[in-house]
Amino acid sequence: MNGWIDGIGLIAGLLTTTAFIPQVWKIYRTKSGKDISARMYSILSFGMVLWLIYGIFVRSVPLILSNAVTLVLALAIIALKIRYHDAQRRDDGDA
Repeated sequence: MNGWIDGIGLIAGLLTTTAFIPQVWKIYRTKSGKDISARMYSILSFGMVLWLIYGIFVRSVPLILSNAVTLVLALAIIALKIRYHDAQRRDDGDA
């Protein structure tokens, strides 16, 4: 039974984690994170850190894997927002 439950957790983690990929790709492609809330992604990232810690304590592979990968993607979104925000600010100043 535990394998079945872990399978559900892995599928859920895979789906919720891959949901972040289009956002990362869009920011990278458009070089703009203008409409992204850094505050929201910061809070979300902190929550994922706590879920990751919880997953480690309860030894749940689905929680550990999905939250570790999602945390990396969320931090990438924050980093890209910062990177392209600074670039946008420089471009606006040159106009």
